[in-house]
Formats: sequence, structure tokens, C-alpha cells
Amino acid sequence: MKPNILLITADQWRGDCLSALGHPVVKTPHVDALAASGTIFSRHYAAAAPCAPARASIYTGLYQMNHRVCRNGSPLDARLDTIALAARRAGYDPTLFGYTDVAPDPRSRHANDPHLTSYEGILPGFTVGQLLLEDDRQWLSWLANRRGGDRPDRNLHLTGTARPVQPNRDAPAYNADETPTAFLTDAFLSWREEQTVPWFAHISFLRPHPPFCVPEPYNRMFDASTAPRPVRHATLAEEMAVHPLAALLLPTIPQSSFLYGAKGRVVDWSPEEIDTIRSIYYGMIAEVDAQFGRIVAALKHSGDWDRTVIVFTSDHAEMMGDHWMMGKGGVYDGSYHIPLVIRDPAIAGGGRVDAFTSAADVMPTLTERMGISPLNHQDGRSLLPFVENKTPAHWRDHAFFEFDFRDVVTNKPEQALGLASRQCNLAVLRDAAFKYVHMAGLPPLLFDLGKDPGELTNVADDPAYLSVRLAYAEKLLTLRAEHLDQTLAYTELTEQGPVSQPKQ
Repeated sequence: MKPNILLITADQWRGDCLSALGHPVVKTPHVDALAASGTIFSRHYAAAAPCAPARASIYTGLYQMNHRVCRNGSPLDARLDTIALAARRAGYDPTLFGYTDVAPDPRSRHANDPHLTSYEGILPGFTVGQLLLEDDRQWLSWLANRRGGDRPDRNLHLTGTARPVQPNRDAPAYNADETPTAFLTDAFLSWREEQTVPWFAHISFLRPHPPFCVPEPYNRMFDASTAPRPVRHATLAEEMAVHPLAALLLPTIPQSSFLYGAKGRVVDWSPEEIDTIRSIYYGMIAEVDAQFGRIVAALKHSGDWDRTVIVFTSDHAEMMGDHWMMGKGGVYDGSYHIPLVIRDPAIAGGGRVDAFTSAADVMPTLTERMGISPLNHQDGRSLLPFVENKTPAHWRDHAFFEFDFRDVVTNKPEQALGLASRQCNLAVLRDAAFKYVHMAGLPPLLFDLGKDPGELTNVADDPAYLSVRLAYAEKLLTLRAEHLDQTLAYTELTEQGPVSQPKQ
């Protein structure tokens, strides 16, 4: 009998924020327990940022250089296969709880189609079990029905008494049973009870994505002042001097993107205020972990636990004060290092994997487990050998991720940097020794991770590192050449018809 498949993404969850990997403050007992019975991947990286590009790699198995979802709002090419379409071919009715942030291909839609007015579309192939968009409208309606009375608005996220809102650890105007995470968990659990055949569900939790607020007891559960300090230069001026892109982006990041009702710039928050926000962020992670615990308990109670493959991950991570930054994007690991835990009840747990893995590996992993093949080229590779406690042959020795900072609506980055839109992108190749960042229209970056694990000193122009820079540039060029789309390149028409026997 084929297994159930449960794919969970928790938006903006840092890869180091798991007690199973030794975080000194935040506790994640339920994800830890999943790791203990499955496989945890300690060097797992998003393939891109922000949300839509990152998710496109999860859902298609492709790097950004091939799926071409460059920013939130960039359409996903309708020709590409997706994990949801693949699941349908495997006989599942893949059902979504949350969101996928996929802008539809406008070439297949009429100009008046309202789906062309938002990037918060649904990945082709999914049935919607419960939608949750970033404006919270579905959750707010659920709250109104739950509480009775008028429908509340997003002011529920306001905390503290100061206006504009300042970083604080007060609770918002909802309790732990009323969070957006609880809302999606309730919807999934109700749906699961109705299933009579093997199922495929994707729960896309919005938290710990901003706004950074969480109810009791999570709001005061952790003290970030006892955690390692954010990695950054002593002054904003020193941080901005590292690269023109940092000088452009850092002063423009608004507090309101992270704290509902705040005003001002992120770079103006004090270290103590950043600690307050980090404490809340850890609490939000614990709240998601607790709701995941409800899911595990229900699966065990129903008997589904022993027939459900679970993948727990994130789309991208969160800088959380590193390099004077909040949010995601840019070049640093804080934006891209994300959690991944896989449990397959048919396979004894593989323990901890320290090899470099990518979000693009999720789709080929699940398609292999479902016994079907993707319909186009895949940049990722199946992780099932690791889950089986085996080391795949010729596995990569690096992480690779991309960031596109164009704005094809306003052209503000292009104008500020004097670049064409096609030049506003970067690619990162990072292994255990060095991180090399190649930019199409700006100078490169090189960090010696052995001496500088915090990525503070750019040595790209240091003559002593010239040979290293050249070697990594060549390695990146080779990677891009090897990952050109092979969908039809692996096929040849012969007298016997189409033949595809590529050497792997």
C-alpha cells in the first residue's frame, strides 16, 4: 500500500534554530523527536529567496537559474512539472493547507483573470483544503466564527502600549489556541479524519514569518540575551562598506515589515531591541513546534503514523540581526540555511547527515518515493539514500543558492546601481572552506570561512586569495554548465524511436 505524504514548510525558520542541532536557547521537542526517528540534515540550504523563488525550487526541483521565478510576483512557467502535478500522476489528490506563493503564467490566462493581480496563487495541481494568505483574511474569519461577534482585523497583532510599536514581549490579542498555526492545524486534522485512501497533504505554516508576535506562554519562554550574539560589524557604516549591495539595501529595510505597527528602519533598533525580537522569534518557533506535536499525536492515535512519510522544512531562513539585517535575501547563510527532517516509516532512521543538501532535492526525493518520474529536468537529487543511511555516489560538496534583486516595476535598484535588470542577480557557491559570490553587474565577494565563519571580511580583492577566487569562479561556471536544462538534451531520436540513456 502506498504511503501517505505530509510535506510541511514553516516559513522563515532558521536552520540553526533546532535543539536537535544544539541551539542553546530555543527548544523544539516535537521536531527533535521526528529527527530521532528519521533523518536530520544539518547543512540544508534554500535555493533562493524570498518566498516565491524559494518555494519554486521546492516545488519544481529546479534552481532559480532554471525555474526563473526571480522575485515575489515572477510567474512560474506553466510548462514546468510540479510536486503537486507529480503527486496526481501517482494517484494522490494533493491538498494544500496554507499557501504556495506561486504567480500563474499570464500567457495561459485572459488579461481580466483576477489571479493575475497577486503572486499568492496556488501551485498547479493542488486541491485547496484551507487557504491562508499573508493578509490573514481566512484566519480572521475563522476567529470571528470561533469567538462570535464581529470579524476582527489585523490589529490583533499589535503588542505593547507604545505607538508606534516598539519591540516588546507582550502577547497579542489572541491565545495559543487561536494562532494562524493552530488554524491550519485544525483544518488539516479535520480533513485527515475524512480520508479513506492514502493522502498527500502540504501544510504551509505562515509562522515564524513576521509579524513577530506570539501569545502566552511562548512570548516569554526564551531569553535571547543568553544566545550567541548576532554576527555583524561594529558599526552600520562598516557593514555597508563591505559591498555596494549592502550599502543599497540595509538602510531601506523597514521595521513595519517585521513588527506590526512599527515605524522606522531596522538598522535603528538597538542590540537590546533585537534581542527582544529574537526572543519572540524563538517563541514563534516553539509555537509551531507545539502545533506540529498535535499533528504527530493525531497521526499516532489514528494509526497513520506508521504509514506516513513526513518532510519538515522551511522555504528560506531569517537574518535575525546578523549583518545589521532582518528578513531574507542577499548573500549570507542566515537567509538560506534552513531545517530539513525526513521520516519514512518504511526505513530505519538515518540519523544526522552533514552533507550539503538543497531545497531543490525535495521534489526528486518525493517523486522517487511515490514511484514516478518528473516530466522535466531536475537540478536536485533524491535524498532517499541518505534516509536509508547510505551515501550517494558523487554527491555535491557545496551549497548553491541565488538571489535576484531586480525590480521590473519601479527599477529602483537598477537605477541606484546603474545596472540593467538582467544584471541584478547573484549566485553563491559555498563549501566548508570558502564562500564565493558572483554578481552579474557588481564586484564579487569571497569569504574564507575557516578564518572568518561569520562572513565579515571580503577577501575577493586580496592578492593572496587570487588563485582561490579563480578556482571558485571556475567551479561556479562548471556548476551552471552542468545544470543547463537537460529535459530534451537527454533524448535522441533513433530508428528505434526516442532513446534516453544518459550516463549519470
